[in-house]
Amino acid sequence: MSAPRALGAPAPAPTTGTMNHRQVLEALSGLLLVLFVAMLSGTVVSTALPQIIGALNGSQTQYTWVVTATLLTATATTPIWGKLADLFNKKTLVQVAIVVFVAGSIVSGLAQSAGQLIAARAFQGIGVGGLQALVQVVIAAMIAPRERGRYNGYLGGVMAVATVGGPLLGGLIVDTSWLGWRWCFFIGVPIAVIALFVLQATLRMPTTRREHVKIDYLGASLIAIGVSVLLIWISFVDSSFAWLSWQTFAMVGSSVVLLALAVAVEARTAEPVVPLGIVRQRTTALAILASLAVGMAMFGGAVFLGQYFQIGRGYSPTEAGLLTIPMMAGVLGASIISGRLITKTGRVKPYIVTGAALLVVGFLLLGQIDHATSLVLVGGAMLLVGAGVGMSMQNLVLAVQNTVPLKDIGAASSTVAFFRSLGGTIGVSVLGAVLARRVDSAITRDLTAAGIPAGGGDGSSSLNLAALPEAVQHIVRAAYGDATGHIFLISAGIAVVGVVAALLLKPIVLRSSLDLSDTPPAS
Repeated sequence: MSAPRALGAPAPAPTTGTMNHRQVLEALSGLLLVLFVAMLSGTVVSTALPQIIGALNGSQTQYTWVVTATLLTATATTPIWGKLADLFNKKTLVQVAIVVFVAGSIVSGLAQSAGQLIAARAFQGIGVGGLQALVQVVIAAMIAPRERGRYNGYLGGVMAVATVGGPLLGGLIVDTSWLGWRWCFFIGVPIAVIALFVLQATLRMPTTRREHVKIDYLGASLIAIGVSVLLIWISFVDSSFAWLSWQTFAMVGSSVVLLALAVAVEARTAEPVVPLGIVRQRTTALAILASLAVGMAMFGGAVFLGQYFQIGRGYSPTEAGLLTIPMMAGVLGASIISGRLITKTGRVKPYIVTGAALLVVGFLLLGQIDHATSLVLVGGAMLLVGAGVGMSMQNLVLAVQNTVPLKDIGAASSTVAFFRSLGGTIGVSVLGAVLARRVDSAITRDLTAAGIPAGGGDGSSSLNLAALPEAVQHIVRAAYGDATGHIFLISAGIAVVGVVAALLLKPIVLRSSLDLSDTPPAS
């Protein structure tokens, strides 16, 4: 055990502890670009996705899986990236993740069918998982927890700009005839390449190596396959097969077995990708529960609100992007204000609790919307959801980072990111499946009532509104607009779990040192 102790103690301190504010900002510049491009890859697609899937003649299930595929691979690879960050040079790993992301973006932009796009987005998600996890890890290795609240405001600002600018940019791209939807994927490539060179010039991280390194590929594979099987079941149950069927028992049973085997492997391996010792700590365990709700808010809100405004309300992609601004303003304002207050007081729990409560209230309000709801009400609800995300997302990671030594910062940070991404993945899959069922039922019912034959097939034409008669367009819009509120009521119920978890967190004062001077606190 001597090697890990040597990694976390005196070596990094002279490099990071002597950095002044300007030096930190210079080092952060490339990292913020990396975070921006990772966030942009998801948000730029959110308002453009109805147009993309319509152009590729895809179905509602494929619509959901374009998002889910990226989240799934990002989730599965996040703990691996985090573990590698505890073993190898963090700067090099960030650059490798950028290259993977660029390759995935190019392949996504060249896709010729919805199936090809889903596969390409899955590959892109490997790079996204690395970027999202490693930025947190590198910042934690540079800045003490007490001061990190101040810089979390910058992170929140970048995320807000990406989340606001992404839908607007995506809408403008698909509304511009000489660009087309493929540029939603190409647009991030030059930004990522710029970030690669900026990191090379500004980021200085000590190179740390350990001999006889073993990565737990078996545990990571079991986790990835187990979660994938469960999500596939969620997407197809009640449509392709019944809830009580041999397919259900086979898929759910195999998922449970695979995840149980993953826990057994993680408990015995020398270098687990998800260290159970860290997960069992009270702060980490509760932060994981709360992160599931935040993941639901981040991904579910962006994905289905864009569809609601376009399909349910008839707005253009650009207009849909503008209508999501209240949620992003909430993220920006809440993250900056809470970050500065945390640095001043050293206390993080009050802001996490407030953020989790705001999520519940915001989702409850969104649960009341239909295809004719006032945009003022929708905007106010989105503002509350955004403020909830801004006050809780980064601060949950911060609370966990405060409890572990520097040598374990990668595993701890990526573990929280893993479960947040897992929550988003499951949330998008579950909400997408519920939405698809309710929309299909409503369209069939209303077409029958109007005396219009309900066409067969997989229902893919319902997302290509331009090809539908005007009477059918009205029915489809009403179905999507009225069904969206139901899925946000489900989100509100899940967000209550985040409030309970936040309330159970121990009141802590963030430390001012970069590393723990003693051994990690007992759980």
